[in-house]
Amino acid sequence: MYEAVLKVIKEKVNPILEEHFGGAEITGIHDGVVKVKLVGACGSCPAAQYTIEDTVKAILMEELPEVEDVVLDTSVNEDLINMAKQILNKDK
Repeated sequence: MYEAVLKVIKEKVNPILEEHFGGAEITGIHDGVVKVKLVGACGSCPAAQYTIEDTVKAILMEELPEVEDVVLDTSVNEDLINMAKQILNKDK
């Protein structure tokens, strides 16, 4: 299922998001639920949840009947957290 979802994201979702200087990445798939992280300008957009619902979820569920839901992954990259910790601890 991962390869099918990846293909749809590359071919149908990302070309739309690239118009807004962004993109989508799969962060997990479990029991038909696809977790997606928005990247680029889309990653910090206040309308990210709407982008997931109106674009990413709509396209994936139309193209792949085995996809039951698509959710926005709002987790922060562990490397980014570690870098921030280093910066904050530098002054101590």
